[in-house]
Amino acid sequence: MAFKNQLILGFCLLAVALSSGERARYDNYRVYKTIASTPAELEVLKNLEGASDSIMFLDGIHLINQDISVVVAPHKVPDFLEIMGTNEIEYELLESNLQSQLEGDEEQVAKSDSNARAVSYGWSQYYQLDDTYKWMQQLAVEYPSIVTLVEAGKTYQGRSILGVKISKSQSAKPGIFIEAGIHAREWIAPATATYLINQLLTSNVASVKQIAENYDWYIFPHANPDGYVYTHTTDRMWRKTRAPYGSCFGADPNRNWGFQWNTVGSSNNACSDTYAGPSAFSEIETRSFSQYIESLKGKIFLYISFHAYSQYLLYPYGHTSSLPSNYKDLKQVFDASIAAMGKRYGTKYTGGNIYDAIYPASGASVDWAYEKVGTKMSFCYELRPSSNSVVTGFKLPAAQIIPTGEETVDSITAMVNEVQKLGYFKN
Repeated sequence: MAFKNQLILGFCLLAVALSSGERARYDNYRVYKTIASTPAELEVLKNLEGASDSIMFLDGIHLINQDISVVVAPHKVPDFLEIMGTNEIEYELLESNLQSQLEGDEEQVAKSDSNARAVSYGWSQYYQLDDTYKWMQQLAVEYPSIVTLVEAGKTYQGRSILGVKISKSQSAKPGIFIEAGIHAREWIAPATATYLINQLLTSNVASVKQIAENYDWYIFPHANPDGYVYTHTTDRMWRKTRAPYGSCFGADPNRNWGFQWNTVGSSNNACSDTYAGPSAFSEIETRSFSQYIESLKGKIFLYISFHAYSQYLLYPYGHTSSLPSNYKDLKQVFDASIAAMGKRYGTKYTGGNIYDAIYPASGASVDWAYEKVGTKMSFCYELRPSSNSVVTGFKLPAAQIIPTGEETVDSITAMVNEVQKLGYFKN
C-alpha cells in the first residue's frame, strides 16, 4: 500500500545516469512537507503533480489539512517555491539533500555469490532476490514433508514469483495467504515475510507452534521481483513494475487488481508512481499471481499483505469510506492484532479501513481478495517505521529487521487466534 510514492525514473537529472547503467542519485534533491488548507490549494497541488517530472509527490493529494511530502529536483526549487508563495500554500523544508538519507544501503545487504548453490541466511541484513530464492529452495530440501516450493506467477522480465506452502499435516487445513514486497522499495516487507517463514518452521514458542501446526501457510516474500532487483541494481527508491510504457516504466502493482480498478487514488499517467496500468491486471505480475490465488478459492480464509511504512493495520475498503458488511469482526481482529503488536517493544500501530485511515486507493490486493476470492478476513500491515519518518522510512536499518519480525509474529499469532474465535476458518 504505502502510498509514499517513489522518486521515479523520469526525474530529468537522473535520466543520464540511469540510461548509462549507473545508480540513481538524489544529490541536493529537497524534500518538503506541504499542507493544503482549502480545496483550491489542493487543486494547485494536484495540477503541479503532473506538470513536471522534476517534482514528485510522496503522498496522495486527496485531503485538505493533511501532510503531503514532495521531492523537488535542485533546478526546480525556485519554481516550486514561487508556486507555493503565490498560492499561499504552507510548506516546510524537511531535507535539503535526499541522497544523504540513502547512503550506506550496500552495507546493509548481504553479499551475494551468484555461483553458490546454497546461501547462509539470517535477519541481520537484507538480501537480494536470488539469495532469498536459494534459501527457499533449501527449505524445500531440508523440510521435504512440510515445505513445498510454489511458483505463483511470472514477471515482465521472466522471473518467477516464488513462495512456499508450509503444511505440517497430511490432511488439508484452513489456509492463510501472505503476500509481501509488491512495492519494490519496501525492503522490510520481504524480510518480515522470510522471518515469519523461519519462525513457523523452527520456533519452540507454544503459540507459534500452534498456528504453524493448525493451518496451511502460503507465503510469498516478493510479489514484484523485477522491481525489487531494480532497487538493488539501479534505483533504491523504485516502487513499480518494470514493463515499459512509452518513455516511462512500470505500473503500480497495488493499483492494478481487478476490483474497483482505477476509480480513486490512482493515476492514468504512465510516469506516475500510482499509475494503475492501461487496464486491470495489465501487469503480468498481478495477472498471473491473481490466477494462482484464485486457484486456492475456498481454501484461503485469511489474506495478509505486508507493506511499509507508517505502522498501520488496514482492512477494506480503499475505494470508498463505506464499511464492509463484517466490519465489526474486522475491527475485533484489528484491536487484538495491534494490542499484541505493542506488547514486546511498545510499538504503536493505528489504522482501520483503508480509505479513512490512510488514503483513498483502489485496485489493491486486499480489497480484491476480500471481494473476488471471498476471503472476508483481509488485512494490510504497514510495517515500521512510523509515519513521522518521511525521508528515511523506506530505508529501515537492518538492525530493526528482527524486532519488526518478532512483534509482527506476535501480532499475526493474535490475529489468527481471533479469526479462529470468530469462526472464519473452515476445513
